[in-house]
Amino acid sequence: MNTASYLPVLLFILVGVGVGVVPMFLGKILGPSKPEPEKLSPYECGFDAFEDARMKFDVRYYLVAILFILFDLETAFLFPWGVALKEIGWAGYASMIVFLLEFIVGFVYIWKKGALDWE
Repeated sequence: MNTASYLPVLLFILVGVGVGVVPMFLGKILGPSKPEPEKLSPYECGFDAFEDARMKFDVRYYLVAILFILFDLETAFLFPWGVALKEIGWAGYASMIVFLLEFIVGFVYIWKKGALDWE
């Protein structure tokens, strides 16, 4: 077994880890660190947290986010299909019609189940 062929892989891994880790340590060492109460105060919402971070959270937000990603990715399949429509012929056209029918049935299903309602 020739270990010299593994040298580029090892070098690639070391460079990748170095690119990810070295800037973090350089920033920690060379960067100014003057923590003040104003810097450590909450800045996104403008007020201090008033409840425990482990409170119950509504799952519908995650459901809508997952459904958005799912339907967004399915919609992204339409662009390459439209570009390659001349090359794929009627078989590609028929398969995309089946795909779109499944897409529509899935959308109607989640709509009827109330997964998109915020109330």
